[in-house]
Amino acid sequence: MAAAQATGRWAAGVEYRGTAYAGWQLQRHAPSVQGELQAALSKVADHPVEVFAAGRTDAGVHGFAQVIHFDSPARRSDHGWLLGTNSGLPPDIALRWVQPVRADFHARHSAHSRAYRYLIHNARSRSALLHGRSAWVAWNLDAAAMDLAARALLGEQDFSAFRDAECQSPTPMRRVHQIAVWRKDDLVVIDIRANAFLHHMVRNIAGSLIEVGGGRRPVRWIAEVLASRQRILAGMNAPACGLYFVDVRYPAEFAIPGTPAFWLP
Repeated sequence: MAAAQATGRWAAGVEYRGTAYAGWQLQRHAPSVQGELQAALSKVADHPVEVFAAGRTDAGVHGFAQVIHFDSPARRSDHGWLLGTNSGLPPDIALRWVQPVRADFHARHSAHSRAYRYLIHNARSRSALLHGRSAWVAWNLDAAAMDLAARALLGEQDFSAFRDAECQSPTPMRRVHQIAVWRKDDLVVIDIRANAFLHHMVRNIAGSLIEVGGGRRPVRWIAEVLASRQRILAGMNAPACGLYFVDVRYPAEFAIPGTPAFWLP
């Protein structure tokens, strides 16, 4: 157990089901994951706590391995922060670990890559247990064709075609390190890792790959859409319920815990 700090910065791993929230970011008139965490941490700290996250997920998006940091002069152990905060959180949000970190660590700016997983329940009938935890596509999807098409997205490129109109990023350039589409029984899984993501980028990519998987568009279409830089030519914005923030990686010097393999619902 780490010793309490007289003053300093703490990092924590957060897991949440995003169904009931208007996204990660604090909202004035709607529940948010950030708002719930700040309220629970503030009670433990006995002073207002502001939380910073590795990625700002949208309404309905889930977090398997979100990383946050916060500052507090309160003398608490890592175990004290963990148990105290979790006791004040709703059951669909939980801290998984807490540890002290260097003052120059920043959950968002120190990260060098992030990963998302998009889950598609691909079956003729809907699932009650997967409701709200995956997107449902009733027609058969060719995961191999989707995987082949997705390879056009690798590398550093202009992702304007997969960017939401309200995205506030100053540049549409992003570097995709890895992307793969694969099937496990009735689940089609899209895994993507990049240095960072544009607003709705993964969901727009998923919606476009669904078009290819269903045979409505050829494999080469994804590359053509990317080159066009026009959002109007891409596929639908896939439902938020299928998207999971599954990993964020930092330089080894910060000693942030590694992320376990993501489970499938």
